[in-house]
Amino acid sequence: MVITKSKLVLSATVVTLSTIAVTSLGIHSSGQALFQDSHKDLVDEVWQIIYYRYVDGTFNQVDWQAVRKEYLSKSYTDKKEAYTSIREMLKKLEDPYTRFMDPDEFKNMQVDTSGELTGIGITISQDEKTKQLVVIAPIEDTPAFKAGILAKDAIIEIDGKSTKGMDTNDAVSLIRGEAGSRVKLTILRNGQKKLFNIQRARIEIHPVRYSEKNTPAGNIGYIRLNQFSANASKEMKDAIKKLEAKKVSGYVLDLRGNPGGLLYSSIEIAQMWMDKGTIVFTIDRQGSQDKQVANGSALTNKPLMILVDKGSASASEILSGALQDNKRATLIGDQTFGKGLVQSVQPLKSGAGLAVTIAKYHTPSGKDINKHGIDPDIKVELTDAQRQDLWLRERDKLGTLEDPQFAKAVELLGKQASQNTDPIKKN
Repeated sequence: MVITKSKLVLSATVVTLSTIAVTSLGIHSSGQALFQDSHKDLVDEVWQIIYYRYVDGTFNQVDWQAVRKEYLSKSYTDKKEAYTSIREMLKKLEDPYTRFMDPDEFKNMQVDTSGELTGIGITISQDEKTKQLVVIAPIEDTPAFKAGILAKDAIIEIDGKSTKGMDTNDAVSLIRGEAGSRVKLTILRNGQKKLFNIQRARIEIHPVRYSEKNTPAGNIGYIRLNQFSANASKEMKDAIKKLEAKKVSGYVLDLRGNPGGLLYSSIEIAQMWMDKGTIVFTIDRQGSQDKQVANGSALTNKPLMILVDKGSASASEILSGALQDNKRATLIGDQTFGKGLVQSVQPLKSGAGLAVTIAKYHTPSGKDINKHGIDPDIKVELTDAQRQDLWLRERDKLGTLEDPQFAKAVELLGKQASQNTDPIKKN
């Protein structure tokens, strides 16, 4: 499995799709169908990628050959009809992470991972059981975050339109818009409806913020990582180096509300904290495992605490799972989101794109965290009211001793210091 920085995306990972060369099913050596109808050709291009790469060889008990016959028997008068059929076809897999993106959506996805976007600043998915659209997490300091949107909120209406049966692509199209315009979201939270009227904005995301904290455990480095975007690794490296220069005694890495991002970013950041050990396993539909490991390039071996919550998803779970399983860090907070599936993003010849689930991932100890998440070592739960107070109304308390999860991290760092223990010793 080849991991690249160019073709991808995802909340969990990205890999390159190899060219498919076959001699049956009317497909020629470039992997494209022999159709003069370009719309039908696009439908079949998507079908092929699913057929050869989807994680489940039974296609979730769907007769994928029959699906091909059904959708290629249709006539398409324009690209919108083809897009609709592709989305209908993919819905049969009942996989919210396998999705088709039209050219505009695909471009937006690429912009998102570059560290800049236009919208309200949320990552959404579809609950596999309820089929409701749910917020994975709001991105810190964005319009959605400031309005009070929380992880696990169910979006039941967008501008008064019910989201029942709506897929994530349609929802994203409705939520996004020009900077300065507004969108109304009706949220279901703990059985109660809440209406949010949010102004869209152009958002430049700096994924890393850091500071030196003077605490009862000594001077410690506090690093908040908001998203695993293209510039996250560089900003994390700079933060650690500057805090090391200040001779901090330990670290608190805050992954709360981090919805994920690029796989290579999570691997590079894991390598900054651990000298040796496995970071993550990915398993494809043949059962083949690919392993990513530390490479001896850790920037520090000082004690590390990681803060997580139900908004910590995907790449956040890869990083926290790697550091937890290798006993490099102690996890504090709430159970994480639970996304243990791997997607690849494939550009299509029409300028559109396809995100397809091609594998699942396990933590170094072999845990499958999909739908469950990662259990923290030390559970410190916050109520929704506490989270809103801390993250919205009293932001100055975040990362201070008035932040219960941070306070617990400081307490544990103090105990480690008194015992003079280090989670990793350099050879």
